[in-house]
Amino acid sequence: MLDAIEHEVKFTQQMTGRSALDPRVMLAIARTPRDKFVPESFIDSAFNNAPLPIGHGQTISQPYIVALMTDLLELKKDNTVLEIGTGSGYQAAILALLCRKVYTIEYVTELADMAKAHFEELGYRNIESMAGNGYDGWPEYAPFDGIIVTAAATHIPEALIEQLKPGGRMVIPVGQQNRYQELTLLEKDEDGQLKITSILDVAFVPFQAEGR
Repeated sequence: MLDAIEHEVKFTQQMTGRSALDPRVMLAIARTPRDKFVPESFIDSAFNNAPLPIGHGQTISQPYIVALMTDLLELKKDNTVLEIGTGSGYQAAILALLCRKVYTIEYVTELADMAKAHFEELGYRNIESMAGNGYDGWPEYAPFDGIIVTAAATHIPEALIEQLKPGGRMVIPVGQQNRYQELTLLEKDEDGQLKITSILDVAFVPFQAEGR
């Protein structure tokens, strides 16, 4: 799986501007057991470089996309991160190896419960999760050094922009449902000014309960 990620990084470098990913990111992926975050019926495919269904119309993302989005955050060990769209918990588990604290929100209660069980079983102590509408973020723990959204939004929610710390980075797929979206990097400078960069065409499940 790691070889497949590295191959795709090189294949897409003209679009992403990245010919290699941070070794810390690759190590975190190597240390995270993806097979523990997929349904039992897909265990044999767990380490393929492909998305897989996890029930309730949701998926665990392609490992390359997980790696790229994680790399774009440029996390430091003392950072706190907000994830919108916990899914099975795989992305949060990788983030937990790279930063001090991960806060993660999942709209589907059954998936939120499943992810929490995974975190407890595997001993992740720096992840706090809840079921809820991630459109509003998690204001009581803001601001965050990084925000990662793992579902496609039609626009970047203002609440998430407000909850991003100056100097922070947000990675989010933006675009219409049922078609390709643009993986988007938002950087907030120390003065609160925003820089928005389109990275790559992607296909994500829709942001549930967006704006409600």
